[in-house]
Amino acid sequence: MSLLFSPLTLGQLELANRIIIAPMCQYSAENGQATDWHTIHLGSMALSGAGMLILEATAVLPNGRISYADLGLWDDKTEAALDKTLKSIRKYSNMPMAIQLAHAGRKASTRKPWEGGGAIAPDEHNGWQTIAPSAQAFNEGTALPSAMTFDEIDELILAFVSSAQRAERLGLDAIEIHAAHGYLLHQFLSPLSNQRTDKYCGSLENRLSLLLAVFDAIKAVISPKMALGVRISATDWVEGGWDLAQSLVLAKALESRGCDFIHVSTGGLSPLQQIPVAEHFQVPFAEAIKGEVNTPVIAVGLITDANKAETILAQGQADAIALARTMLYDPHWPWHAAATLGATVKAPPQYLRSSPHGIKSPIE
Repeated sequence: MSLLFSPLTLGQLELANRIIIAPMCQYSAENGQATDWHTIHLGSMALSGAGMLILEATAVLPNGRISYADLGLWDDKTEAALDKTLKSIRKYSNMPMAIQLAHAGRKASTRKPWEGGGAIAPDEHNGWQTIAPSAQAFNEGTALPSAMTFDEIDELILAFVSSAQRAERLGLDAIEIHAAHGYLLHQFLSPLSNQRTDKYCGSLENRLSLLLAVFDAIKAVISPKMALGVRISATDWVEGGWDLAQSLVLAKALESRGCDFIHVSTGGLSPLQQIPVAEHFQVPFAEAIKGEVNTPVIAVGLITDANKAETILAQGQADAIALARTMLYDPHWPWHAAATLGATVKAPPQYLRSSPHGIKSPIE
């Protein structure tokens, strides 16, 4: 039996297989509200046969959006818009769906990628004042973020809690806390971006404290049936920054708190990063973390071949495989992987006749 198509349990959540659709920002929301594009895009992903779909980075506050067109879940309007999208999808798919709750910190207030993606100054149209652990910009020449006050940190924790409660009301199955790719919670973790002089900085324990406080606060308000995990960047790829050794300490702290999964990525914190991009280049980090905890570990990054994904699982390097750009390029990748590995996936009855002549259908 294929390991990729074997069941996986995340907390109390049962997945039919170990293919995870990773969050992919669509830059297509209006004032944080999901649009018809989200219904079309997420609907396509939800018919793919994957084990779970994680919605794109969803801001817990308006100033936490990467761009002005990012998805949000901070008030009744954003909740109602997403509810409309999810209800449409649920008519045709019972795939478990998660949401990635996020705050972009100093990497917020940008243009859409196809508009250049650059930072928008606070006094420009569609721009706002960004916040961060310290008043350090991500790129030279851009507006400085304001260093967060204790009141703003408390507000942030409450915002994550409120968004988590909204996510559960929406019937979502899991929450992924975004502490990767140089966004706000990652900014608190890394000594490169966290130059505070208070209880949130200095020692590793201090730098972990905000993420762990957010995790604990969310876990306290959601029901046990809802899986709760964290996405991390296992290294900054910069000397003196966040690294694997610190990630292992974080992973153990999360496990002790009942974390249901750890989604292992890398980078994003500094433009000085030197990333040796190659096939499966992030998998060794997932493997190292898996070797230290019993919490299910998700590997991600340039994994495109079904047989190689199967090998990653067979070698015990990870418990699940996440795909992002691969799914955009081939929304039926799980179908094709199932055909390659002699497995089957569920698909809508409208698609049951889709397999080419002479090929045993991998969908049921």
